[in-house]
Amino acid sequence: MGVSKTIALIAFLAALSIAFLFLPTRDWFMWSEDYVRSLGNAGPIIMVVVYIVGAVFLVPGSAMTLGIASFFRPKTAFTVVLFGANGGALCAFILARTFFREKVVRWAEANPRFHLFDQDIGRQGFKMVLLARLSPIFPFNTLNYLLGVTPVKTGAYVLANLVGMLPGMILYVYIGVAARDALVEQADAGFFQQILKYGGLLATVAVVVVVTRIARKALREVEQQREKA
Repeated sequence: MGVSKTIALIAFLAALSIAFLFLPTRDWFMWSEDYVRSLGNAGPIIMVVVYIVGAVFLVPGSAMTLGIASFFRPKTAFTVVLFGANGGALCAFILARTFFREKVVRWAEANPRFHLFDQDIGRQGFKMVLLARLSPIFPFNTLNYLLGVTPVKTGAYVLANLVGMLPGMILYVYIGVAARDALVEQADAGFFQQILKYGGLLATVAVVVVVTRIARKALREVEQQREKA
């Protein structure tokens, strides 16, 4: 997990704690959850569409994942985010290759760091997209568009996204669900239940940090190989 994302995550948790103490957050949340539930089986589908549209319009993926995950149980939340994030990434990718190509090309040309990354994608499309997702060197939604003007094949892009986004997706869904439980569960929840919940959260954070570091190391090795070539 990058430093900026870690800071954003800490800020979100701090804001959530303050809001819970001084605002009728629980009442607002319960109203929102009741509304989503009132949609019935269409609720998760609508949330998938909301996520896809949000990704196309560059709404931060982490914020959408946290918000959507707080409305559902873990299995449903993960399914919604899985389809929403991957669907949004594919839509932005296709738009970058069609309607928005000229604009995205100018956007990419103005980013020298991406220009170097683009050269490696031409040789190792799947690997580079996978590493970019595991070690987010560019914001999620920005990368969706930028990758659309690279030589990577659509199939490789889709598969690399599916695998590469899983660690971060699991973490943010876990946090969103934990935030929901903190708002709606009784304060006298079992001690061992709390230990298991937050222990699992810490374990998930640790795994994501390790995976991110491995991916960054692999990216540095690719850069070094390019410099030597």
